[in-house]
Amino acid sequence: MRPFVRRMLLVVGLMALALIAGTIGFVLIEGWSWFDAFYFTLFTLTTVGYQELHALSRSGRIFNSILIALGVTTVFFAIGLITQFAVEAELGEVFKRRRQKRMLDKLDDHYIVCGAGRVGRAVIRELVRSGASFAVIDSEPKRAQWALEQGYMAVLADATQDETLQGVHIERAKGLVAALPTDAQNVYIVLTARGMNLDLTIVARASNDQAGAKLRQAGANVVFTPYSHTGHRLAQALLRPHVLSFLDMASAFEGSDLDLQIEQIPVGPTSACAACTLEQARLPQKFGIIVLAVVKNGGRMEFNPSGLTVMQPGDVLIAMGESSKLRLLEQQVTGEPA
Repeated sequence: MRPFVRRMLLVVGLMALALIAGTIGFVLIEGWSWFDAFYFTLFTLTTVGYQELHALSRSGRIFNSILIALGVTTVFFAIGLITQFAVEAELGEVFKRRRQKRMLDKLDDHYIVCGAGRVGRAVIRELVRSGASFAVIDSEPKRAQWALEQGYMAVLADATQDETLQGVHIERAKGLVAALPTDAQNVYIVLTARGMNLDLTIVARASNDQAGAKLRQAGANVVFTPYSHTGHRLAQALLRPHVLSFLDMASAFEGSDLDLQIEQIPVGPTSACAACTLEQARLPQKFGIIVLAVVKNGGRMEFNPSGLTVMQPGDVLIAMGESSKLRLLEQQVTGEPA
C-alpha cells in the first residue's frame, strides 16, 4: 500500500476513533441522547463552531476541550499530509523529467521506436532482448505511459515534428522504426528522419504494397506489410513447417527454447581478421559458429563463402551460432575490446 494511502487511512481512523470516543463520553458525562452526543462531537471535531446543544458541566467542558484540540490537530495533520503529497508529486515529476532528459542526452548509437502499439511493442521486446539502447516516441498518453512504466525511455510527443526527433538525438541514432497506425504518419516520419540523418537505417510498417512503395520513395531502407508478412508465414507453416521452425529458432523468435541466433558482425579496421581469408581466420573452428554469408563493402553478398574469401574492413559477416559464442566472435571480428 502506498505511504499516502496509509497516512490518509490513519487520519480517517483517528477521526472515527475520536468521534466514537466523544459520543460515548458525552453520553456518560452529560447524560445526553446518543444522537445529540454524536452531533455535538461531530461539529466539535470538525471545528464548525455551532453553539452548544445543552449546557455543559465542568467535566463536560474539560472533555470537550480535549476533543477540540484533537480535532484541530487532526485537521491540520490532514492538510499537511495533502500538501506534502502535492509538493512531493510535483517535485517528483520535475526530477523525473530532468532525469529522463539526462538519459536522453546520453543516447548514442541508439534506436528510435516511433509508436508503441502492437507492432511497436513487438519491436521493443526484441530490442530489449538484444540489449540495445532505444527511445520510444508516442503521442498517445496511454501508450507512452506504458513504456515509462516498463522502465523504457519514452517521450510523449508527435514523432512527425522535427523538435521531437531532435530531442531523442536522431543525429546520433543508429536506426529508426516507423510503426504508427497510419501510412501517412509513417511516410511523414520517414521523410523527416531521412532529412535529418542521411546514414540512418529506417524500417517502416505499411498497410499495403502501395503505401510500401511510397515509404521506400520517402527514404525507408526496409518496409514491412504485417498482413503480407503474416500470410507468408502462414503459407510457410503449411508448406515447409520444419524450415519455418528452424528460421524462427535461428532468429530467436518468441517461443524458441534454444539459444541460437543469426547475427551480422562488421569487420573493424583494427580487427585481427582484416585482410585474412576465412580459412586463415578459422572462425568456425575457434568459435563453433557457421558463417552463412559475407556482405562486401560495396553491398554485394557472397552466400556460403569459400575459405578463400578475404575479409576486408567494412565487410559484414552473417554468422549463426549460440549467442555467447557470437559475442566472442564479435569481439574478434570488430577488433573492439571486451
